[in-house]
Amino acid sequence: MQELTFEIDKLRKDLNKTITELNKAGYEKAKAEYIYRVALAKELLMNKDKGLAATLNNDVSRGNEAIAKYKFNRDVAETMYDTTYEKLRAIKIELGIVERQMEAIRKGE
Repeated sequence: MQELTFEIDKLRKDLNKTITELNKAGYEKAKAEYIYRVALAKELLMNKDKGLAATLNNDVSRGNEAIAKYKFNRDVAETMYDTTYEKLRAIKIELGIVERQMEAIRKGE
């Protein structure tokens, strides 16, 4: 029983740590999206001013190495956020399992 109590304490600490990580990952995700969107909009306008055909502008702008790097960074930040969120969910599930184990022990099952 004491082992399960220690496990619950560890999982609660992990849960709180992961919530903090999720907060940071959410910020980084939003920041990366902001940087990408602003850079893409500037690139689209710049290419339009240069007279690039509208049908080509999206592809050419997104193919710009700097814009592609911003999109890559955005995608990585999104993946980190999703991964951290899934880690949070997994910890909650583990915590529930341990709590049910403790309850079963208390009931003598």
